Amino acid sequence: METEVTSIWKVDQKMYILYCTIAGFVSVWAISGLLVLVDYASGTPGGTFFAVIGISLGINDPAIAQYVGLGLHLLTGTVAGNIYGQASIFWRKLAPNSYRQGIKTGLVVGAALWTILFLPLTTFGILPKLDSYVASAPNQYIFEISSHFQGLYPVIIIGSLIFHLLYGLLLGFLAGRMTELGTFVTRKEVL
Repeated sequence: METEVTSIWKVDQKMYILYCTIAGFVSVWAISGLLVLVDYASGTPGGTFFAVIGISLGINDPAIAQYVGLGLHLLTGTVAGNIYGQASIFWRKLAPNSYRQGIKTGLVVGAALWTILFLPLTTFGILPKLDSYVASAPNQYIFEISSHFQGLYPVIIIGSLIFHLLYGLLLGFLAGRMTELGTFVTRKEVL
């Protein structure tokens, strides 16, 4: 009597979440590098974007503000990848089964991050704080940064949407590609 062996592919949920988290970490590092390039292209010192995050939290030392901003940016992108992995397990339409599907869902994740997190924080927290520093900044560095961003709200909002979409695209591509390669799956033999 011959026994037929068939393969059933099952998602290993812990590994799936781990790799989506790693994809988020890699993606946020890539975007962070691009943001430093934007600083140089715009004539601001490297790390200004990250300093703005730290300054808006009340950190007056430029170096510490940059490190805090970078750390929070990396943490946010990594956690977003983790949440993407968790949501994909429970909502299968979000799961990246291929790199093409990953890109589509990643763009949704990027747009959601921009809408839910970046837009409100920037509109109601960061930019008003920078505007208040134009009148009375604790030091010259903060005054120069806050003066530089005066009147750039539309540029910041549109530019940030592009960067969030790039983040989502890269996140989804990496997660989808790892799925295609079988990184997230375990093979179970059934007799």
